[in-house]
Amino acid sequence: MKKTYKIEVDCANCANLMEEAARKTAGVAGATVNFMTQKMIVEFEEGQEPGQVMQTVLKACKKVEPDCGIEL
Repeated sequence: MKKTYKIEVDCANCANLMEEAARKTAGVAGATVNFMTQKMIVEFEEGQEPGQVMQTVLKACKKVEPDCGIEL
């Protein structure tokens, strides 16, 4: 399942760091961050609960970019 989330990120490099952090999160099959549209598309692994996985993704993104935001 894929879901799109609105994000707040200040620069393209920060968006790349968020994308990398999201991809490494358990339960995520794939992630793409688009700095220009301020959106993150996350593909979840089969059987994963998106809400729970996204809480973990948000924590991982905050570690690499403390000022970022994801509207869950």
